[in-house]
Amino acid sequence: MERTPSHPEVSEFDLQKVLEALVDPVRRSIVTQLDAAGADIACGAFDLSVSKSTATHHFKVLREAGLIRQHYAGTSRMNTLRRAEMDEVFPGLLDALTATR
Repeated sequence: MERTPSHPEVSEFDLQKVLEALVDPVRRSIVTQLDAAGADIACGAFDLSVSKSTATHHFKVLREAGLIRQHYAGTSRMNTLRRAEMDEVFPGLLDALTATR
């Protein structure tokens, strides 16, 4: 059984889906925390004010929009910001989002 969840290819990125993912403040916080860290972060290591199950939903929305990539490192689900890929398709979008930190 494959543990790594599916991710959209760059050619499948959809601006509407990305913007809908970023409209939520919790999801914007996840993106800005990943950008600031510059490294992978485990799901449980984010500073979030929501329950674990709600956080799981937010990670799924971000993954399905193509903003993050998730993989396992041991038992931890790690998150990576897909900045280079987003910058390629939507130049300046993440810069505009993270400039307000």
